[in-house]
Amino acid sequence: MLPISFEFYPPKTDEQRAQLDRSVQKLKAHAPQFMSVTFGAGGSTLSHTPETVQRLRSEHGVAGVPHLTCVGGNREEIRSLLKLYRALGCDRIVALRGDTPSGMVRSGDLRYANELVELIRAEHGDHFAIEVAAYPETHPQAEDAMADMRNFKRKVDAGADSAITQYFYNTDAYFRFVDDARALGIDIPIIPGIMPISNFTQLRRFSEACGAEIPRWIAQRMRGYGDDADSIREFASDFIAKLCERLIAGGAPGLHFYTLNLSRPSAAILQRLG
Repeated sequence: MLPISFEFYPPKTDEQRAQLDRSVQKLKAHAPQFMSVTFGAGGSTLSHTPETVQRLRSEHGVAGVPHLTCVGGNREEIRSLLKLYRALGCDRIVALRGDTPSGMVRSGDLRYANELVELIRAEHGDHFAIEVAAYPETHPQAEDAMADMRNFKRKVDAGADSAITQYFYNTDAYFRFVDDARALGIDIPIIPGIMPISNFTQLRRFSEACGAEIPRWIAQRMRGYGDDADSIREFASDFIAKLCERLIAGGAPGLHFYTLNLSRPSAAILQRLG
């Protein structure tokens, strides 16, 4: 059975916690390898990720995996979080550079994800399996595709065990990225990130920020459906399921779903995949 995983963001209100609980309860029926929790950097949000990881592990009985970013944090904060996650029973970390929060002046003690990977390995050896990010359509801040690939290799050389990609809607971009990585001697699993399409306006905003390309024909199809929510859901589920089928047929080592804390879009895709 192909490994799958789901990604959530940490809830901050009782209503959001109830939504998370409902989604986790439904999606854990698909036997995910893990469920990851994004990192809320800066101020009071710092505690939300550990709280959510603990909630997943203790209340839902699933392998909650924290994201950890280095931008804006100092070494002692990162060390404290690693000790906390180890005490919670975590044996996997998603290690990321992260984006500098708006208004934050200092960049932190670590500037790049490879430095975070190095710190985790130096402090905890092989206790944590370390996931890093990969960008089939190139990181929006990279000079070019090969510079981005060299950055990816630095993370792998620092000790990353596997990678999860930014989402994409062009499978050729993923397969070419994997081929280029293998040519550079990168042999870790590169797991495609899957973003179900539920709110197209929101997706377009996300994509502009992260550099993920939405093919023109998809945008045109969405406009054609107008306010027909049922047709949008059917089209989106069928399209993403076929994308996943192509990835699986091409040898993808797993699928990582960006849920946006919703269960229905991911579950509809998995149902089509059988």
